Amino acid sequence: MVVVKRPEGEKRGKALQGLTRTLIANMVKGVSQGFERILEINGVGYRAEIQGNVLTFNLGYSHPVRFPLPEGIKAEVERQVRITLRGSDRNLLGMTAAKIRSLRPPEPYGGKGIKYAEEVIHRKAGKTAVG
Repeated sequence: MVVVKRPEGEKRGKALQGLTRTLIANMVKGVSQGFERILEINGVGYRAEIQGNVLTFNLGYSHPVRFPLPEGIKAEVERQVRITLRGSDRNLLGMTAAKIRSLRPPEPYGGKGIKYAEEVIHRKAGKTAVG
């Protein structure tokens, strides 16, 4: 059992107590259950594959993009367009998912790119032809 206490009356101490409690709770949950983040790839010809500890992406560039996974993060690729990242460190998992997403962030016109599974892309109308 872990108890996090703070001195009475300090506003900053109250905030740090909550932060510390949450960080410890995430560590315990990470070791017992683990964390998971799902990314989806949208776009014609966009795909991913895993070879050992390296993810290889075809994202419309002239070359494939290779992304080595950090220590402690495991990945699965389903149907070449759905990536599931798993790990016990929530911070490292989130940073890895954000770096992968930044390789080709989703764009609002065609919806192409890498996005989180729960993310909603607000689509914009393109130019309209004036006749």
